[in-house]
Amino acid sequence: MLKKEKLFASQGGPIILTQIENEYGNVISQYGDAGKAYMNWCANMAESLKVGVPWIMCQESDAPQPMINTCNGWYCDNFEPNSFNSPKMWTENWIGWFKNWGGRDPHRTAEDVAFAVARFFQTGGTFQNYYMYHGGTNFGRTAGGPYITTSYDYDAPLDEYGNIAQPKWGHLKELHSALKAMEEALTSGNVSETDLGNSVKVTIYATNGSSSCFLSNTNTTADATLTFRGNNYTVPAWSVSILPDCQHEEYNTAKVKEQTSVMTKENSKAEKEAAILKWVWRSENIDKALHGKSNVSAHRLLDQKDAANDASDYLWYMTKLHVKHDDPVWSENMTLRINGSGHVIHAFVNGEYIDSHWATYGIHNDKFEPKIKLKHGTNTISLLSVTVGLQNYGAFFDTWHAGLVGPIELVSVKGEETIIKNLSSHKWSYKIGLHGWDHKLFSDDSPFAAQSKWESEKLPTNRMLTWYKTTFKAPLGTDPVVVDLQGMGKGYAWVNGKNIGRIWPSYNAEEDGCSDEPCDYRGEYSDSKCVTNCGKPTQRWYHVPRSYLKDGANTLVLFAELGGNPSLVNFQTVVVGNVCANAYENKTLELSCQGRKISAIKFASFGDPKGVCGAFTNGSCESKSNALPIVQKACVGKEACSIDLSEKTFGATACGNLAKRLAVEAVC
Repeated sequence: MLKKEKLFASQGGPIILTQIENEYGNVISQYGDAGKAYMNWCANMAESLKVGVPWIMCQESDAPQPMINTCNGWYCDNFEPNSFNSPKMWTENWIGWFKNWGGRDPHRTAEDVAFAVARFFQTGGTFQNYYMYHGGTNFGRTAGGPYITTSYDYDAPLDEYGNIAQPKWGHLKELHSALKAMEEALTSGNVSETDLGNSVKVTIYATNGSSSCFLSNTNTTADATLTFRGNNYTVPAWSVSILPDCQHEEYNTAKVKEQTSVMTKENSKAEKEAAILKWVWRSENIDKALHGKSNVSAHRLLDQKDAANDASDYLWYMTKLHVKHDDPVWSENMTLRINGSGHVIHAFVNGEYIDSHWATYGIHNDKFEPKIKLKHGTNTISLLSVTVGLQNYGAFFDTWHAGLVGPIELVSVKGEETIIKNLSSHKWSYKIGLHGWDHKLFSDDSPFAAQSKWESEKLPTNRMLTWYKTTFKAPLGTDPVVVDLQGMGKGYAWVNGKNIGRIWPSYNAEEDGCSDEPCDYRGEYSDSKCVTNCGKPTQRWYHVPRSYLKDGANTLVLFAELGGNPSLVNFQTVVVGNVCANAYENKTLELSCQGRKISAIKFASFGDPKGVCGAFTNGSCESKSNALPIVQKACVGKEACSIDLSEKTFGATACGNLAKRLAVEAVC
C-alpha cells in the first residue's frame, strides 16, 4: 500500500527508513537454528519488496546485509554496526521508562539524556531517535505487560498530556541546535581523537575549511580542567562540551539553563458545577456465575487467552463439587490451592465471596490458597480470573499462559494428615466478560443503562463488583483534564462512553528506593536510579482528553472490581504551578508559565546559590545588586520573560573564578 501510494523517499515521498522485526535479537538464541532462519527469511522478504530505502533490524547483531543492525537502549556510544557499510544508528534512546502497577515513578535526568546523545555523535553516530519523545495513555485495554499502568508518560519531553516537560524538552532542544551547527563537520569531516587520561577525551571533526570539537568527561565523580588550543575549559563529570568552532563552548550536557516546570493539578473550575459529584449505582449481576451456569464447558482448565480470545479481561472458571459425609477430603480445615499466571483472582464458594489475590510486574506464575468451607452435598466454586494486560514481549511470549493454569486442588488437613484432591480435570464451565460490560452500562445509548435502572439511595462503598455513575461539567479553559480517582480500587472508567483505561488507585508503589536528595545525573542510568512516589498510589490521576468532553453534562461511569469510595472522585486540570531555574552565566534565561502569567518571584540570587527548586538559599557570594527586584521587574505579570545572565544585568560579584549562576523560583 505504501509503495502504491508512492510514500517512499525513492518515489518522492516522506519515508526514508523501513524496519523489519524489532529487538528479535534479544531472544533469537532461544529459538536455535529456527530463529536464525526466521531472521534471514525476514531480511529476504523485506528486500524483495524493493522499496528503495534502507531496511533496519533493531538489536540484531548478526543482521544479514543489506539490513542495517541498530542499537536500542539508554546508551549507544559503544555500539558498532556489524558491517563497515552500515551507519551507526540509535533507533530507541530510552528517554525515561514505563511504570507498572506497584512500581515507583521512574525519572531520567535531562543531563544524562543529553550526555548519552552527545557521546553517541562524538563516537560517530549518524542517526538518533527518542523513545518516547511524547508520553501517552494506554486507553481502554491497550496496556500490556502484564501490569503496565494506564499512564505511559515515560518521563518524556512532551508529557502524557502534551505539556512541555522542562527542563528536558528545552535542554535537548539546545543540544540539537548545537549539533546542527556542526552539521558539515559531522557529515563530511575527518575524525581524530585524543585521550587525555582519567576518562577525558577530545574528538575533532575537521573539514578543509573548519572543524568542530567534542570534549567529553566520562568520569562519574571528578570534574576535568583542561587546556585545548590555547583555551581553558572545565568539563563537569559525566558530561560533554560541544564546541562547533573548536574554540567556544556552545553547550555542555551538565549545564542546564532551561527552567524546571513544576506541574500541579488544580481543582476543576466548571461553570455552575456542584462541589461534590452525585452518584448512582448498581451491582454487577453475577448470579449465573455464582451458580455455575454457562453453555461452555470442558473437562480441563482452559488458558484464558484461548477461552476469552482477548474479548475481555474477565473470565469465570466454575465447577461443582459433590462432597459426601464419608468423603476422605472432608474436614473443618480446608483450603483451595489455585495455581495461576500472576493475574488477578477473585474466589467465591457457594455464592459467598472468599478472597482475592494478585501479583505484580514480572510475576508469571503464582499460587493463591484461601481457606474455604464446604458443605455436604453439592458445592459451587466460582473463580473470576482477571488479566491485567497480556504478555507482549519475550521469547515464545505467544505461548505464555494467562488465567488459571492449574492445578487447582482442594487441600484438607486432618491432624498430621494432608489429603489433596485435584480438581483440574473436573468439568469446568466458562463465562467470558461481565454482565454490565456486555450490556454497555457505560454508554448513555444503551437501553440497559437508563437512569431508572440505577439506584440513588444508600450509596455503597468498598463493595466489589459495583457500577457507579455520575455527571459533571467539563473544566473551563484548555488545560489538560484528569480525573482524580483517589479512594477507588481496581476497575475501569468511562467518560461519555469512552474507556479511559484500567484504574487501580489503591495499588500503592513499593515503599523503598526513593530519596529526598536531588538525583545525581552522574553515572549510568537504570530505571531504579531516580525514582519517586514511594508508598503512594501507583496511579491516582487518569487522563481525560478534552476531545472526549462536550458542552453541558458529561457522564463518568466507574466499574469497581475491587470496591472503593467514589465520594472522593473529582476532576482537575494539569497546569504549571511553579517554575525554577539554576542557570550558568553568559546565557539568556527564558522563564515561561506556558500560557499563564507569572504572578510572583519567590527567590532570586545571582552568584553561587545553593539548594534545589523549592528550597534555594543564598550562597557564599552574590551580585552587588539584589537579584530579586531585577527579576520581579522583568517577569511579574508576563506569560514569559528573558533575562541576560551576566554581571551587566546583576552587578559585580565577589565570586572570583567560580562560574556564576542565577537561581530563581517563580509562581505561575
